[in-house]
Amino acid sequence: MVPCHNEQQTVGEVVRAFRKELPDVVVLVADNMSTDATTERAREAGADVIRVPIKGKGRAVRRLLEHSSHDVTLMVDGDATYDPSVARALVHLVFCEGYDLVNVSRVIQETAGDEYRRGHQWGNNALTTLQRRLTGIGLRDILTGYKALSRRFVASMPVRSHGFQVEVEIAAHAVALDLAYTEIPGAYSARPEGSVSKLSTYADGWAILRSILRLYRDNRPLPAFSLLATPWLLFSAVMVGIALVDYLHTGAVAKFPSLIAGVAAFTVGMLLLTVGWILARTQSLRRDELALAAANAIRDEEYHRHVRG
Repeated sequence: MVPCHNEQQTVGEVVRAFRKELPDVVVLVADNMSTDATTERAREAGADVIRVPIKGKGRAVRRLLEHSSHDVTLMVDGDATYDPSVARALVHLVFCEGYDLVNVSRVIQETAGDEYRRGHQWGNNALTTLQRRLTGIGLRDILTGYKALSRRFVASMPVRSHGFQVEVEIAAHAVALDLAYTEIPGAYSARPEGSVSKLSTYADGWAILRSILRLYRDNRPLPAFSLLATPWLLFSAVMVGIALVDYLHTGAVAKFPSLIAGVAAFTVGMLLLTVGWILARTQSLRRDELALAAANAIRDEEYHRHVRG
């Protein structure tokens, strides 16, 4: 599946390259409000095209996943920067080795030039490191647009992101549902001359950072809310400690405002911990529901295939 926005120069090359590597592949292109000939070039190359009339890569990926019912789904950007020769290895790892997510970490070629400039590399490394620290996922290049997904992964993945945050959401989903994942290297080259990146370094970087923090809150609510509760509880200990020291020395509480502030801060801290615990239980139930729904969807598909066969 290939999410695209104004990629008339490259989408045909991408489709042909993957059809050459995987002759039986069904290439589905999502034309995300393109104003050029992206749809025409994709169809000429042999792809099926769906139109997504609301802008955003996440929205395009969501629509593509809704149309995917195959054992292995490959996701790649339509800018001809990724190496199609890796496709066979991706299919093997998912179909034969049992992985649910296979990430292709970008190996920068000398020809990549400004396409993956230092700012993008630094931002990618910083955001990837942050997500590794928060979620424990062992991927080196979380923001790559080239990956393979199993049927189980596709059936259980509720895409909520609108833009480029979708790669972060995919990685977080693998951790949240305890799915098997791995990573292999793949060459990353420059766009052809005249092809323009749709990624905004600062705006999309900020959106991805917010998405990482939000996903950490949603997928690990107890640790997240414990972090929020910590400064309140520390402040409470200081304020109550001041009042307690006065009481031990004088036999009276002279600083009632400190005591009141300490008790109020303690209440807020405990409420945050309670919310984290409740959300942790809810998140656990939601994870089980997603896994069960995916399993039931796969069983239904296998049953219908057997009946048709």
